[in-house]
Amino acid sequence: MGQRKVIASIDQYFTEARSIIAVTVTFPDSHHVQAHLHQRGQLFCPLSGLAMASTSQGTWVVPCRRALWIPAGVRHELRTEGVMEIQSLYFDTSMFPKMPDRCRVMAISSLMRSLMAEAVALPITYDLRGRSAAIMKLIGYEVGRLRELPLSLPLPTDKALARRCLKFSASPKAKSTIDDWASSLHLTRRTFTRLFRRETGLSFVEWRQQACILAALPKLTGGTSVTQTAADLGYDNPAAFSTLFKRILSVAPREYIQSIDPSGFSR
Repeated sequence: MGQRKVIASIDQYFTEARSIIAVTVTFPDSHHVQAHLHQRGQLFCPLSGLAMASTSQGTWVVPCRRALWIPAGVRHELRTEGVMEIQSLYFDTSMFPKMPDRCRVMAISSLMRSLMAEAVALPITYDLRGRSAAIMKLIGYEVGRLRELPLSLPLPTDKALARRCLKFSASPKAKSTIDDWASSLHLTRRTFTRLFRRETGLSFVEWRQQACILAALPKLTGGTSVTQTAADLGYDNPAAFSTLFKRILSVAPREYIQSIDPSGFSR
């Protein structure tokens, strides 16, 4: 069996001469992991439940069987929706210099999923030769092939725009318009659109859509119906919401719901 270590204490193993360290841990429903940081980059994948991560730069929602990359030294906190079992890999980024320098939600390939399961089953101080070393070496190759998913909500540094974004993200609506936002910030439409893209890296419409999907995931995980979720977010009909959801997550909302049992564990 793999060694289960709480995330807060994993740093003690970073002096080991191992470029990748793997652990697994389970958090209860509605758990809050206080803000903390690690000396290594972390890739964690919930096998059940839903993780909501936040830093000073934004918010990321991580559904089960997807993963979040957190660079070394980035202070972050986590909240869970449903019982959350996670597998985590901690990378010595001096050995992996091409890893992203910002948080990203990643799609997990079937090969990577299998490799992570094998890695967390090894002792933390695994043998640096033979099969154990081969598994970790293959993870090093595969991690660079993971595809980013649009499940982040970057926050601007402009204070007035950041306040508006935070207010919206607390209760996003699909019909919120550029003109409404520009007017509330006393900006012309053109100035607002330029400022928004410069500050977030996304167009307003892209950011609004992602805010809606990020708000929808905890609702769906918590048992709210697709129809009610769509209505809560201001969509005219469930079909419009489902189309956007499938485009972003490559799975329809009902398929996503069916993959989660009432206890929060993925089927």
